[in-house]
Amino acid sequence: MPPKWPREPDRSDPEYRRLDDIWTFAAHVAVFSSVNSGMWFFNIFLRANWSWATAMTGIWASVILVHYLYVFKIANYSPNSNG
Repeated sequence: MPPKWPREPDRSDPEYRRLDDIWTFAAHVAVFSSVNSGMWFFNIFLRANWSWATAMTGIWASVILVHYLYVFKIANYSPNSNG
């Protein structure tokens, strides 16, 4: 069961904004993992030579890294920031 937010969710609330960004990042990682594991499974299972698979994984992993850096290093969740 997901955690329950103790008050009315409001994107202007810094704690809620941070939690929302972390959940969004987790969903991004989950979709990346699911799609890439399936893609590589079928690439190997079918003995396909999908030259684009490596590029897709690398580019998407780079986007995940940028998303991580934003959420955990760059974003300002202080009460006086404008989100």
